Amino acid sequence: MPIALTAAYPTLLVRRAAFERVGLTRAALDARFGLTPDEFQVEGDLIALGPLVGEDTLTDTIAELERMGLTYFDDFFDLSGNWPTWLRLYAAAMSAAAPTEGGRPVT
Repeated sequence: MPIALTAAYPTLLVRRAAFERVGLTRAALDARFGLTPDEFQVEGDLIALGPLVGEDTLTDTIAELERMGLTYFDDFFDLSGNWPTWLRLYAAAMSAAAPTEGGRPVT
């Protein structure tokens, strides 16, 4: 099931395998950033952190992930939340085994 993303605030999307590879835990993120249950969602191979509220929360979280050895774009990505509230966006990880053509899923 795709994860619903929130307009107006950024969300970080992290590959679950990358999250686990560096030994990152929910408890560590909670201790550092005080995430609420709604700000940490896991669905299949994808982890969503957000909506991240606060002026420096996004940049601080990105810096923390990079410090732990994750690579922006390859291991995680941020969506700004900068879209109108009448638009609903969802995110889901594409299976590594899913067929692609030109980088796009083949249906």
